[in-house]
Amino acid sequence: MRRLLTLLVLVLALPSAHADDWMNKRKIAKSFEETKDAVVLAIENRGLVINYTAHMADMLARTGADLGATRQIFGQAEVIEFCSASLSRKMLEIDPHNIVLCPFAIAIYTLPGDSAGTWVGYRRPPGAAAALVEPLLRDIAAEARQ
Repeated sequence: MRRLLTLLVLVLALPSAHADDWMNKRKIAKSFEETKDAVVLAIENRGLVINYTAHMADMLARTGADLGATRQIFGQAEVIEFCSASLSRKMLEIDPHNIVLCPFAIAIYTLPGDSAGTWVGYRRPPGAAAALVEPLLRDIAAEARQ
């Protein structure tokens, strides 16, 4: 019975131990606006174009009310989508199914009741695409922390 309980604890711990492998997120000691401006500047300074900014906190607040949800998920939250034609092309030449990784996206958000900073995160591309794309995403996110 003891072995079974130990095994159960290990199995239940595995998903949480690897839960963040697919994403990178860091909390930084800046306001939402400062962080967003830094991410936008880092993207544009590389000659990249922002395709779209998803206003996630606003959308969730608006639709939450329609669904009867009362819990506030974010203080502020936006996802900035952008593209690098050269990186996307290389990534898609490796595997056309990598199209699901386009456009690249960086999330900037705050959590309710936590005024100690802003989170910056992105999805980690898998496989060979990681070597091409993750350095760009990592560098943009790192510039927001400076």
